[in-house]
Amino acid sequence: MATSTGSVGPGNELAGKVALVTGGARNIGAATSAALAQGGAAVAVNTRASKEDGERIVQEIRSAGGQAELYLADIANADAVKSMVDAVIQRFGKVDILVLNASVRKETPFLDISFEEWRGIMGISLDGSFHLVKACLPSMLKAGGGNIVMLGGTQALSGARNRVHGSVAKHGMVGMTRALAREFADRNVRVNCVAPGRMDTQRAAGRTVGGDPKGIPMGRLGEPREIADTVRFLCGPGASYITGQLLYVNGGLVMY
Repeated sequence: MATSTGSVGPGNELAGKVALVTGGARNIGAATSAALAQGGAAVAVNTRASKEDGERIVQEIRSAGGQAELYLADIANADAVKSMVDAVIQRFGKVDILVLNASVRKETPFLDISFEEWRGIMGISLDGSFHLVKACLPSMLKAGGGNIVMLGGTQALSGARNRVHGSVAKHGMVGMTRALAREFADRNVRVNCVAPGRMDTQRAAGRTVGGDPKGIPMGRLGEPREIADTVRFLCGPGASYITGQLLYVNGGLVMY
């Protein structure tokens, strides 16, 4: 069973920082919310529909002595994003860290993909990323810098059967990562992308999605906490010279 918490342990490297995590209520998102809070950041947990899961992770963070608030918003909607970010800044004063984790995972043969389904995938991964970066960057620049971490996937470069739309969306996020990193490096905003491999997660309440560890050199599936700890590292001072990078966390499944 995948854990919902980070593994590095409490620290203070992110003390005074405010993080916004999209899709932050479940799986990798929940683990990332917890990991950033363990690093000392105040965390704004975003979800579109998983309210109960969001309330649970917020309570976990608060019970451990951290600060967290839940924000319900559809990130594909520009107005909803603006309202959410305004509310986060009103509550916490700023946004230093933006983690773009929200995504829609669908498997559909290419010839059966409707334009509506295509746009739904792009709306979350690409439009949502655009809306959020536009909304959060002014706060980061005002504060003298910040960190943006996008969650990609191995299919961005390797492709995936029945997931053309997902592969295109994740590849687009890699391009956005590198372009933003170049444009804002001299203003102390670092932008990186983490690409998880096969993970042990829960796509629906009470249902564990295991996947197949075959072909993974390390012989097992990844756990959400391992992605979360990577994100936490990238947002901290130990990664101060890292920007524009695509970091694979996949047990050696793919090596580029």
